[in-house]
Amino acid sequence: MKSRHQIMSSEMLPAFIESSNVERKQSLSEDQEKSQKPRLGEQLEPISKRQMKKLIKQKQWEEQRELRKQKRKEKRKRKQLERQCQLESNLDGNDRKRIRRDVVHSTLRLIIDCSFDSLMVLKDIKKLHKQIQRCYAENRRALHPVQFYLTSHGGQLKKNMDENDKGWVNWKDIHIKPEHYSEFIKKEDLIYLTSDSPNVLKELDESKAYVIGGLVDHNHHKGLTYKQASDHGIDHAQLPLGNFVKMNSRKVLAINHVFEIILEYLETRDWQEAFFTILPQRKGAVPTDRACESSSHDLKSARIEDGLDSDSSEEDNSRNELESPHEEEKQDKENSSESTVNSIPH
Repeated sequence: MKSRHQIMSSEMLPAFIESSNVERKQSLSEDQEKSQKPRLGEQLEPISKRQMKKLIKQKQWEEQRELRKQKRKEKRKRKQLERQCQLESNLDGNDRKRIRRDVVHSTLRLIIDCSFDSLMVLKDIKKLHKQIQRCYAENRRALHPVQFYLTSHGGQLKKNMDENDKGWVNWKDIHIKPEHYSEFIKKEDLIYLTSDSPNVLKELDESKAYVIGGLVDHNHHKGLTYKQASDHGIDHAQLPLGNFVKMNSRKVLAINHVFEIILEYLETRDWQEAFFTILPQRKGAVPTDRACESSSHDLKSARIEDGLDSDSSEEDNSRNELESPHEEEKQDKENSSESTVNSIPH
């Protein structure tokens, strides 16, 4: 009997061990679950500000779902109305193609000289790119578009355009060349536009090719375009800005402003109208005759009230000259945001 009991217990031993292991695992898992659950009186971990913002945004997104649907419906209706109006205008013969046929192309050649690539950092190259985009867009819209050239195209500028504006290869009505402008345009036809030139333009000769320096320099390379024109024996001139406009800042204009002023002049044949149509308000531009009247009136009143002499007025002028570089830096910052990339027609 004893041997039989021993045999039976030895046979049952593995099953007993296995069942005890299972019970032990279950008790361990229950203990882990209990330990993971927060005890009474214990506080949950605080949510970070970033997580809180995400939760708020998600909640707002869910709440505004119906509003977004409504806006999409309204947008679709608006587009349908616009298409309907366009179809009606086409029947009247006032469609966009009819307007484009009225455009008269000018024979004047306008060149942006991009040979200053090595003198600019990437930040300035990006600004140059945006100003070129603006010139291209305005020339496409103009009633008298010019023969637009982009020369010495390569280096950082081309790389930036390839990376950020791949559509430039499909631009129309523009000649983009890697060569320098002097390689395919006669020297006697060239006039370099630079504010340092002593020569002042009276009118535009549409048989000529006018060159704008493609340099965003922040005053680091003063007189460089004038020197280059002189070294190459090219005629040079400045726009007649001082004859018509008095400005708070220096009369150094952005590339796209010079380009747009020329387009405006070709349409109106009026320099003053062209300047005041294009120049940004921050320049504080006023007609020269009004500026003379206001300055003489202010000087007389100042002398009467404060007894100012000529020395004090000279101090005011010197203060304005010191402040002008800050104005120019502000202009450069704002020029970078004036790009109308999305509105450029192709």
